Amino acid sequence: MVDHLANTEINSQRIAAVENCFGASGQPLAVPGRVLLGEGILTKECRKKPKPRIFFLFNDILVYGSIVINKRKYNSQHIIPLEDVTLETLPDTLQMKNRWMIKTSKKSFVVSAASLTERKEWISHLEECIRHLLTKMGRQPSTEHAAPWIPDKATDICMRCTQTKFSTLTRRHHCRKCGFVVCADCSRQRFLMPRLSPKPLRVCNLCYRQLLAEKKKEAEADRRQLPPIHSAIPGYEPSSGDDSDKSDDDKADQWPADTAFYTSEVSWSSFHS
Repeated sequence: MVDHLANTEINSQRIAAVENCFGASGQPLAVPGRVLLGEGILTKECRKKPKPRIFFLFNDILVYGSIVINKRKYNSQHIIPLEDVTLETLPDTLQMKNRWMIKTSKKSFVVSAASLTERKEWISHLEECIRHLLTKMGRQPSTEHAAPWIPDKATDICMRCTQTKFSTLTRRHHCRKCGFVVCADCSRQRFLMPRLSPKPLRVCNLCYRQLLAEKKKEAEADRRQLPPIHSAIPGYEPSSGDDSDKSDDDKADQWPADTAFYTSEVSWSSFHS
């Protein structure tokens, strides 16, 4: 289907229509070989509450955005390369049914379809596109994924100290490493995670200690691989009086870090049959 539609006028028109709906706020979507395979409205589990979002599936990317006027105007465009995507089906909850998670290295989030059949169609189309793309690129599926954010309403207390109660005056925050809902005192640290952002991001105290330990371990491994400097200069011995830099190492939390909040269990709108 992709090969048949890649350079057709109808495919170009459909991609242009999507670009027009996003307007100047969206990025250009027409590139050689790109094919629009289908679209549909899914419910995305957002921080505050589930919200409808328009999704467009191309043979190499997944695009979604907020609905201003359906079929006419969308905004807040997001583009996800399919080679970075893995999928995970999730059990139903009281609030959302027919759920699954879209996991990427930068962001992971939960969506739900209007019916079980629609979910199966979405997952089937997505997995087929991902499989073809990875085969074409000679790559293995991605194994590093950002943690999904736990929705605000999932807890009334900090998920780290389990003492602070959230209220109008006591704000909820999210750790960018584990996705837990935490209080300000439990998330005062920032840590640079280049995979997620060029700027240091808020992390909870437990994740901060784990990230520091990982960074220290990596630095020690790098030092072991470096040859001694004096070995390259025969006839000279290192001075025993040289100063050496030493780094100082920076309450155990009760909430387990590997608590599984998202565990696996358990009308596609397409242009083509």
